[in-house]
Amino acid sequence: MAYQSLQEIIEAGEIQKIPFWKVILLDDMNERSVAMEDSIQTMEKMWRAMADASDAYDGSLLSHSGLVGKTGAQMETYRQNETPLCGDFMAQVIAQALQMGESNACMKRIVAAPTAGACGVLPAVLIPLYKTGEVTDEQVIEALYVSAGIGQVIASRAFIAGAAGGCQAEIGSASSMAAGALVHLRGGDAQQICQAAAMALKNLLGLVCDPVAGLVEIPCVKRNVIGAVNALSCADMALAGITSRIPPDQVIDAMKEIGESMHVSLRETGEGGVANTPAAKTIREKLGM
Repeated sequence: MAYQSLQEIIEAGEIQKIPFWKVILLDDMNERSVAMEDSIQTMEKMWRAMADASDAYDGSLLSHSGLVGKTGAQMETYRQNETPLCGDFMAQVIAQALQMGESNACMKRIVAAPTAGACGVLPAVLIPLYKTGEVTDEQVIEALYVSAGIGQVIASRAFIAGAAGGCQAEIGSASSMAAGALVHLRGGDAQQICQAAAMALKNLLGLVCDPVAGLVEIPCVKRNVIGAVNALSCADMALAGITSRIPPDQVIDAMKEIGESMHVSLRETGEGGVANTPAAKTIREKLGM
């Protein structure tokens, strides 16, 4: 990717008088030496795979370990039969995040966005909007370019792997990407996109990666929910004109500093945090891990 900062993307858009998503589209065309149609077709395949993964969710499945599964269906049943405190749309988002995270744990096909462990965040905010007819396929494709640009900058300046920077690098990055995508879908400009991304990442700074028994299941699946909900709140703040006091690129740099400062036990080794609790140790022993 030619851009090493979100600010560079903003400036490129201002110079060329094109939106954030198109800056990323043109960059992809240049980097991979492909035509615009080819780039868009590739993104369409990613979106279709994401939507298909949602449609293929099986609420009767449990992961091989037996640790996760069925909660996505449980949340959906609750949404349909009760009055969720957070409202119907947010309940849809929560259910979708759980379902996608469980599908990953059950070895179903998903789209890593940016990683498999964080695969539920982006679809959790996009698919409910799409299924209710609030956005079109074309608009979602544009939003995915926005999220891709944000994710690429984070990967370039910091990291997106829990083993490198903790769960802030996975769920935090996914939440940042989702927040920016949402702002685009609601007509926000490049500045608002980046402000939403900054606030979403900033809210999850310091989030550790502590998978129980070393499996991307507990607490990973439910963290997809907080990443999606966080993205929604930050998108709304940005659309309201609220900004991050710390510039977006500096927030990414702070995430890198924090990740590098984390003890190794809190970076996907399954040795610290909730993975080191008595209950987690019992689970690990039962699984023979």
